[in-house]
Amino acid sequence: MNNIFFQDPWWLILIKVVALFVILLVWTIFNVWYERRLVGKMQHRLGPIMNGPFGLGQALADGAKLLVKEDFRPKNADKIIFSLAPVLTAVAAFTCWTVIPFGGEVTMFGVETRLQLTDLPVAAVFILATASIGIYGIVLAGWAGNSTYSFLGSIRSTAQMISYEISMGLSMVGVFLMAGSMSTHEIVEAQRETLTFGIPFTDMTFNFGLPGWFALLLFPSFVIYAISMVGETNRAPFDLPECESELVSGYITEYSGFRYALYFLAEYINMATVSAVCTTLFLGGYLTPWPLNWLADSVPFFGFLNNPWLGPIWFILKVQLLISVFVWLRGTLPRLRYDQFMDLGWKVLIEVSLVWIIVVALVANTEFRNATIGLALLLGIVVYWIWGANRPQSTEPEIPSSPNEVYDAFAGGYPVPPMPGQQLPELVGVVAGARAAEETDPVVVDEVIVEGKES
Repeated sequence: MNNIFFQDPWWLILIKVVALFVILLVWTIFNVWYERRLVGKMQHRLGPIMNGPFGLGQALADGAKLLVKEDFRPKNADKIIFSLAPVLTAVAAFTCWTVIPFGGEVTMFGVETRLQLTDLPVAAVFILATASIGIYGIVLAGWAGNSTYSFLGSIRSTAQMISYEISMGLSMVGVFLMAGSMSTHEIVEAQRETLTFGIPFTDMTFNFGLPGWFALLLFPSFVIYAISMVGETNRAPFDLPECESELVSGYITEYSGFRYALYFLAEYINMATVSAVCTTLFLGGYLTPWPLNWLADSVPFFGFLNNPWLGPIWFILKVQLLISVFVWLRGTLPRLRYDQFMDLGWKVLIEVSLVWIIVVALVANTEFRNATIGLALLLGIVVYWIWGANRPQSTEPEIPSSPNEVYDAFAGGYPVPPMPGQQLPELVGVVAGARAAEETDPVVVDEVIVEGKES
């Protein structure tokens, strides 16, 4: 890997750090406003319109309110860990951006550099490792708050993020195999080549090109990563650690003021982070999007489109498009059940990822013979997975065979409601009396049942 990153003077590194920090903060404020406006359009509402032009000042007002709002802490909370947890999550959210490229090689203040803070031979793995550190902030928040709802929310979030980090990491393996590197810069450059196809027509051949994005070459990996990144960020329809109907606000129930603002900031930065990683790995990163790249290479008038200083613009537009998908999902899809969500991660995404890695490993740099073997192996594994695996057909509880079975709600030590077909002991006599009354005088059935419910 080119060592251009490690030759920058200290003042240029400082400029990059400050610029990155400012970009993320401003981008987060914009995304808060953008989400509220876009969801408002989807739900036939106006969204923020009062403060500032187009309501842009509303996000600033909300942020200022959180900064000056009174900050509470539970009486029995661990003071140090309660304050450390949001800082840990926020720092992890910012750190991931240090290896994400915004642009190619440029000249800045007479120094040749790249529009990227730094790069590593294992930059993509560094992003996964840093994102994992943010999980500790969530676990510690639920534990330190000394609240049952917070603790349950942190446990849910931990299981969810670990589960979907596995499928997310497996979806990246195909990219590593195709690019031959884990460096984010080299992965982007590996997608620069345009895929050219020719269609013969009479005595002519029409040539056209498609972008060499890994989203097209590795479409299953792209789909798996797209699903995993929504689960990784705890966003709807996978916002189970924070679902208000069950856990109040999950692991952040006890937080307010500035510490809550750090979690709020980290959530939106993480949403941009996974979108930026998706753009870098699968959508060509800062490269000129198709068909503008074809115009820039074919028509001299459009040559300016390949200017490396335009790279950040293409990169931000691609990331913002993915953020729009996050908002779209939040405004349209209902929340999944937790068991459905975990089944999707462990029984579908991880298994498909493992099979796809085998295919990519056999096809990436081998002859067609090995590709045929890989496809045959894939077909055999899929057939076994669908028909041969011994999987439970249903997870629904069995309904008791006897409709008059008496149910003891306190048999296990805790009150549990009866399942369909079971009756509580105090209602057995009432129901029997209602059936007897129905046989003799159907008119009084409703009165007997009503009296039984009231008793």
